[in-house]
Amino acid sequence: AKMEDGPVFYGFKNIFLTMFATFFFFKLLIKVFLALLTHFYIVKGNRKEAARIAEEIYGGISGKNCWADRSPLHEAAAQGRLLALKTLIAQGVNVNLVTINRVSSLHEACLGGHVACAKALLENGAHVNGVTVHGATPLFNACRSGSIACVNVLLEFGAHPQLEVHLSSPIHEAVKRGHRACMEILLAKNVNIDQEVPQLGTPLYVACTYQRVDCVKKLLELGASVDHGQWLDTPLHAAARQSSVEVIRLLTDYGANLKLRNAQGKSALDLAAPKSSVEQALLLREGPPALSQLCRLCVRKCLGRACHQVVHKLCLPEPLERFLLYQ
Repeated sequence: AKMEDGPVFYGFKNIFLTMFATFFFFKLLIKVFLALLTHFYIVKGNRKEAARIAEEIYGGISGKNCWADRSPLHEAAAQGRLLALKTLIAQGVNVNLVTINRVSSLHEACLGGHVACAKALLENGAHVNGVTVHGATPLFNACRSGSIACVNVLLEFGAHPQLEVHLSSPIHEAVKRGHRACMEILLAKNVNIDQEVPQLGTPLYVACTYQRVDCVKKLLELGASVDHGQWLDTPLHAAARQSSVEVIRLLTDYGANLKLRNAQGKSALDLAAPKSSVEQALLLREGPPALSQLCRLCVRKCLGRACHQVVHKLCLPEPLERFLLYQ
């Protein structure tokens, strides 16, 4: 008989499993106890002792004010509990406490769209441009939640509307989520309308990818480059992949080039499903454009991105002005 089938083997196996389970439970119990102790010290304002305990649990953490666990301040901000948040601040809790991922209470407040909590934190010295390990700022979180009020208060306190390409872009997030108002606020702060971010492309490319028609319309109206997408992939390629006929019509109306090919050598028409409404829409636009369309594109190109602002100064008849503005 094999040893594995004998009672001795099963006896040792049971002992080993029992010891392992006991050790795991004991270790978990210690961590829970230390976490509660950390919570107690944070509430009492003894940040130094809390940091020491957090380091015992999670090992060394580089950087100032780095935390392994969310503090009560984080919870209050995330849940929009203004009174609790102000009480903690009055007790001396540091408004710039961050988790191990560098998430601050201001990040949490903006993600939840809690503008009153965000303002209270900013008024007490919260870092308006704090960055998480994932490259997100409070402004990025505000654009993610679609909170116009949070976006405005952050900008009022000095938030950077446009960031380096390696950080998460607020305008791309606003467009991705379909928060047109947030997008317009950022563009009014002179954010580059054609900023290309690795893995995402331009805001217009993102809008086409996620079929955010309102954002597509506004970006084109404000002068976004109709053919600038993600490297060789154009917004028209993105719209063809998503089978979005409405977006394709918008892009072609604004002069999208149907002949451009991506890195795989494919045009937008190549990406359209055979005999689909997308293929039909693209085929209808393949021929030469009407003279009126050519004139409109030429005038808009001469006026540049400020077209929607300066066209009124040309003193044109109202129907012609409306035609130039796609109204």
